[in-house]
Amino acid sequence: MSLTDRIDPRPPRRIYRWDLDKTYLQTDFDTFRQLVRTALQKAEEKKAVPGAATLIRELKAQGDVRLCIVSGSPTQMRAVLAEKLKLDGVEFDELVLKDNMRNLLRGRFKALRGQVGYKLPVLLESRLNAPTEAEEVLFGDDAEADAFIYSLYADMVSRRVSEPVVHEVLRAAEVYEDDVERILARWKEIPPADPVRRIFINLDRLTPPASFARYGPRVVPVFNYFQASLVLMADGHLTAPSVIKVAVEMVQTAGHNLLTLSNSFQDLLRRGVPLGAVAEALTEALKSPGALLNSMRPVPDILAAFTKRIAALGSPVPPPAAREVDYLSLLDHARPRTHKARTRPSGS
Repeated sequence: MSLTDRIDPRPPRRIYRWDLDKTYLQTDFDTFRQLVRTALQKAEEKKAVPGAATLIRELKAQGDVRLCIVSGSPTQMRAVLAEKLKLDGVEFDELVLKDNMRNLLRGRFKALRGQVGYKLPVLLESRLNAPTEAEEVLFGDDAEADAFIYSLYADMVSRRVSEPVVHEVLRAAEVYEDDVERILARWKEIPPADPVRRIFINLDRLTPPASFARYGPRVVPVFNYFQASLVLMADGHLTAPSVIKVAVEMVQTAGHNLLTLSNSFQDLLRRGVPLGAVAEALTEALKSPGALLNSMRPVPDILAAFTKRIAALGSPVPPPAAREVDYLSLLDHARPRTHKARTRPSGS
């Protein structure tokens, strides 16, 4: 009897990296009571951010992609979180959680809140095992340091940031010395590339989008995942039917309506995000016969409103220019959230 030939999966052409709390899951942990309630929730009690599950499923459906989740949730919640993702039809390739019990036993109390020393080495180690040519899109939120960490990670891989700057950032972030050594070692092993195309920041705390301007146009703050799907369509990651599915899920299950989605579209246009061809492509997709249109009745009205909104804006707003990120001026963003400097307004 001959053995069946093994067929290895194709290497991913795109990697999507997601945080969980406040990025995928609607999570409250700002008080001890909220933290305990979150820890005790069962999988079926946890709620996904509207549109997030549909967006991930549509991205995975494009093929040759990898979904990597890096979360600050404790390792003890792995079974519950994995079950929640399964209930939502989300298939992940990598799920890394924070071992806070180990930090406690080792007396590493600063690591309990610190994110740079946790997420940065995990991202670098994951990249080390990825194809050099694989593109990446990262998803985080405004509750912690995701915009800072993701941008730094992208510029480290592309060698746009120097080692002295990285050292200063790690010092300001109060990263333990063994984690510093781990970060620098993994960084030097990664072949230089420029893989990160977009960094989406879910504005869970309604931080003004302008607060992220110093990170350049690669970082796109979004108030909802319909906005993210529009940008991903413009970038060639999604088709029009996929974007429509995200829109309809938000209309039918999350309380969104014609006004909120129209405002979301217009908000991106006012910020200079190039979406000129997106509305036209969505309209054309809805003209095609089939069950898709019948199941998505709110969308034609939404697109009609988009057309009016675009016309009302007049000439398109030019997209923001690419810029070099000055990480030393953003060091407050790297420090643990309990640090006093984190309470100062952005840009101060």
